[in-house]
Amino acid sequence: MHDQTVVIVGAGPSGLAAAASLSRLSIPYIILEREDCFASLWQKYTYDRLHLHLKKAYCQLPHMPFPPDYPDYVPKDWFIRYLEDYVDRFEIKPVYKRSVESATYDEAAGKWRITARDMNSEGGSEKEYSCRFLVVASGETAEPFVPEVEGLGTFPGKVIHSTMFKSGKEFEASRVLVVGSGNSGMEIALDLANHGVRTSMVVRSPMYILSRRMMAVAFVLKCLPDELVDPILVLLSKLVYGDMPKYGIGRPTEGPLLMKHKYGKYPITDVGTCKKIRSGEIQVLPAIESIEENVMQFKDRRSQPFDSIIFCTGFKRSINNWLQGDNSMLDEDGMCKQSFPNNNWRGKNGLYCVGLARKGLYGAAADALNIADDIKQLLQ
Repeated sequence: MHDQTVVIVGAGPSGLAAAASLSRLSIPYIILEREDCFASLWQKYTYDRLHLHLKKAYCQLPHMPFPPDYPDYVPKDWFIRYLEDYVDRFEIKPVYKRSVESATYDEAAGKWRITARDMNSEGGSEKEYSCRFLVVASGETAEPFVPEVEGLGTFPGKVIHSTMFKSGKEFEASRVLVVGSGNSGMEIALDLANHGVRTSMVVRSPMYILSRRMMAVAFVLKCLPDELVDPILVLLSKLVYGDMPKYGIGRPTEGPLLMKHKYGKYPITDVGTCKKIRSGEIQVLPAIESIEENVMQFKDRRSQPFDSIIFCTGFKRSINNWLQGDNSMLDEDGMCKQSFPNNNWRGKNGLYCVGLARKGLYGAAADALNIADDIKQLLQ
């Protein structure tokens, strides 16, 4: 049994932020990470053209701003370099290849008991840890999700999740269907079209499209009620993007910020995809009805052949599979029950979470600082 003051589960940006904040207050901790590197999503499972969607001032981690020569919208490789410098500066040393299997609270001992599988050992032997404080930092993006589609098994072409996509170059001169219209789906469709790929994308639900400047406006006005900011964003979206329902993209009845806070549905940050849709370079299609070999049947009864399918259908979180004993902090989907910033990062019995409030890197940084301060007070 390895006894610790704090155990952090996950070495993504959220876990690193928590580690640095604890270190600054001289609070001992250990990080358990199931992959073989920190920030594995960024280092191994993101596409080449990815940039942070908000300006760097809103995406920096605690106690270390981005260097002044970094661009406003930081590219993926630059962000990874920033994280490498962050890990070095705060001497963060995660324990890699540790997959947490269970975490339960021992009332008698007043500690959390954690079982993690050592993926480096033959057969994956179990390691036991105990701690007074447990910080869940396994992130909003954990397990890639691919929905069930009738006939998908008969498709002879390439089928991948967005985590396996790097560049549209490998799909040149082919027909590709992008399933999913979140930020990843929109950017991957744009990258494909920029490489001359015959690109189509499935858009099943209405959504809001905002520019980077509109997102910056939303962030500046984040302290105001949604009902005041949403009409401004809706008006700006209509003025800039016009009649997108004409091209197959409906507009929701509720405002963009309300939908984000209420349902966790983010507005789309457009970086050029809408122009490609209006020009016809990217075709918008409704939901898939079924697949028969390489032909897709859609809800509007259209059918088209494709060579590859890229599922940009998000992630499922596995936290509730291993975390036992506190239902007050996280919902069934593994996200915070309380809205930001209403102590959504604190549970019972020394349980915390960071980066699970649908507030991106900005929210994760705030969570990390709050958690470290709270633990320091309790230790005193």
